[in-house]
Amino acid sequence: MLIEDDENLSRGILFAFEKNGYHAISASGVTEGKRLLEHHEVDLIILDLGLPDGNGMDLCKEIRTYSQIPIIMLTACDLDTDEVQGLMSGADDYITKPFSLSVLRARVEVVFRRFEANNNHILQSGRFRLDVNLCKFYRADEEIPISATEFRLFNYCMSNAGHVLTKDQILALWDMHGSFVDENTLSVNISCLRGKIENDPKNPKIIKTIHGMGYVWLKE
Repeated sequence: MLIEDDENLSRGILFAFEKNGYHAISASGVTEGKRLLEHHEVDLIILDLGLPDGNGMDLCKEIRTYSQIPIIMLTACDLDTDEVQGLMSGADDYITKPFSLSVLRARVEVVFRRFEANNNHILQSGRFRLDVNLCKFYRADEEIPISATEFRLFNYCMSNAGHVLTKDQILALWDMHGSFVDENTLSVNISCLRGKIENDPKNPKIIKTIHGMGYVWLKE
């Protein structure tokens, strides 16, 4: 996603990326950018620093409170202090205007490769993040303590986000570890997960019950 208020530059960037096989969407300001982020799965953001209804640096900081999505910042400011502030706000790269579109594409590909290499052990869903290697679970930047059983359930549900998981499929997680549990134990464990992630566990929005089948993990 591109957030840039210069229409000519925006059209040029979108054309260049779509020509090279990317699916690109754009916003002309902070408000529109936030709205698009709520309704679209975005893999990378190219973010202008100076926007008509806000500051790109502030938006970058806000996004970093709930997501580690790669962000490349664009700006007409070429002072070292501006670049440092941009990177400190959470940007993964920083490009000053004017710039070559071929260089921008190359920088995007580099950021993608670095992000994939660093995060191939991370499962991300909205504000929630599971570090598979360290067995740690986070809401934004806050670590939420979880048990070994909860880790296995979070890992399985988040790895299959959007897919209905039958009760038998989930119960097989215990079989893999030489244990046997019944459906009541499964329900208790699902309730524990909901207690850690749902705003209202009795009216879940993330781990939904599919009656007669099982459960599905939905992105916030």
